[in-house]
Amino acid sequence: MVIGVTRERKNQEKRVGLTPDNAKEYIRHGHRVLIETNAGIGAGFSDEEYRLAGCQIKQSEKEVFDEAEMIIKVKEPEECEYPLFREGQILFTYLHLAPAPELTEFLIKRKVEAVAYETLEDNGRLPCLAPMSQIAGRLSFFEGAKYLQERFGGEGVLLGKVDNVPSPNVLVIGGGTTGEYAARSALGADAHVTLLDISEKKLAYLKETLHGDLELKLSNETNLVEALKEADLVIGAALVPGGATPKVIRREHLIYMKKGAVIVDIAIDQGGCCETSHVTTHDDPIYIEEGIVHYCVGNMPGAVARTSTIALTTTTLPYGLLIADLGLEEACKRYSSIRTALNIHDGQVVNENVKKALGL
Repeated sequence: MVIGVTRERKNQEKRVGLTPDNAKEYIRHGHRVLIETNAGIGAGFSDEEYRLAGCQIKQSEKEVFDEAEMIIKVKEPEECEYPLFREGQILFTYLHLAPAPELTEFLIKRKVEAVAYETLEDNGRLPCLAPMSQIAGRLSFFEGAKYLQERFGGEGVLLGKVDNVPSPNVLVIGGGTTGEYAARSALGADAHVTLLDISEKKLAYLKETLHGDLELKLSNETNLVEALKEADLVIGAALVPGGATPKVIRREHLIYMKKGAVIVDIAIDQGGCCETSHVTTHDDPIYIEEGIVHYCVGNMPGAVARTSTIALTTTTLPYGLLIADLGLEEACKRYSSIRTALNIHDGQVVNENVKKALGL
């Protein structure tokens, strides 16, 4: 199979779909790998490294798309990339279709075979989502700490323990991988952390796993409002795989919060878990709504492109090789993990959560 990797077009997205070592593995399996020039430069991988791995360097994105049977990316295609796709071409990337009806409509009409990292399930896990969830969870605390500074409109609270000053309060909504790693970072700074989740089983696991000044509570209206009143930083980490994120924090909830508190909505890729959230970029990451600072960057791990690229591509590689070695149809027949990753096939949405989110 001919594999194509292009430079990401999303704002400030420096990650790349394959490292030179990943590409070498595809070549070892008998596949050709085409790399757009400078595709990996933002993550620290030069064209020369790809050449030494056996890749062919192409001077334009179009050259890659024209030959490639499978395009491996990091983020969903930008509108400027739509004309490059052709019917039957495989797209393997993060898609996040639930809040993206226009992209979904295009992929359906063009009959692109859309395979999404975020819905790929293997033995009850979401392995391609996990590494970016860990990084986004870690980053959410550091970004929240930054934007609590007064010069950004924050309340001027340091997210760390200082003698003779009450501990800052961090609220984490959702106890999955992202929420767990956000809580780890906050606890490591000696903040007081409240974590809400709808699963008693998940809360029991976190009680055994996390240590520090931590409160674990079931997510309901009473517990949410109580925690919002005290929170200096709120980290939204709720998740429905492939589906739209529930709006846990509604606009009327913001009146309970301290002016200058910060919401970091990590779930924004799937629509966000706060009603007042909308996607921002690394160039312009925050806005203030109802006196609350909102940070809603849709590709947070792109800020640490090298770490994120290595973590992501190490995980996606074995699944991409299954598709390349067997072909998409045979890979879906043999492996449930590839079936769960398939979002659009032959002009039809085949993922139930995506269907439900888009009303299809």
